[in-house]
Amino acid sequence: MPDALDPSVLDALRKYDAPTLSNAIELFDVRPRDVGYMSHDIRCLFPDLGVMVGYAATATMRARGESEGYSPDALTAHVQQVPGPRIVVVQDLDDPPAHGALWGEVMATTFTALGCLGTITDGSVRDLDEAHGIGFRFFAPAVTVSHGYARVESVGEPVQVGGLTVRPGDLLHADKHGVLLIPHEIAAELPAAADRVIAAEQEFIGWIRSPEFDPAQLPERRERMKKGFTVDRSG
Repeated sequence: MPDALDPSVLDALRKYDAPTLSNAIELFDVRPRDVGYMSHDIRCLFPDLGVMVGYAATATMRARGESEGYSPDALTAHVQQVPGPRIVVVQDLDDPPAHGALWGEVMATTFTALGCLGTITDGSVRDLDEAHGIGFRFFAPAVTVSHGYARVESVGEPVQVGGLTVRPGDLLHADKHGVLLIPHEIAAELPAAADRVIAAEQEFIGWIRSPEFDPAQLPERRERMKKGFTVDRSG
């Protein structure tokens, strides 16, 4: 598990939306542009709660088939080993998934007390009003009425949610657009890079909206915008 970053880095990342940070990550060429984020089916259910930035605690679960029951004790122990703030990422192993909800009012209340900001799952959730009321964020593809036989199957291992592999301690940024994995090695440099992206894009947009706009200059202006995206890591 990677070491926790200075809290000021997380505070800075929280000021940007996910698309802006995604654009900024591209400038460092640390991964292909078509990876590093979850698929569109992992939806932000409470967009008004704003941006969530934290470290992943991971688990798998099932809700089908009788078992000895609902026992999140291993998960409560695991999250306390992950630096805060924490985000619980849960892979639903049922086929098909989302038959029963691991997350509702009781779990949201418990894990808020454990320093967790929310959960990201390819399963289902419930008790929306209660979770929203305490500020616990839900990112999920489905809402359901029952927990079924929901139980935690494993904790602290890599999970696959929304097509993204998430490991304990991974740094995640999530907002109304979706869920983004922040590469640890460039996290502290991202805010400055994001500012460059914003400045270059706004200069381009400002020109388009101005009386000086000339369609013939679009190729040249696009190139100028791209040059504004560059970052200098020589130091």
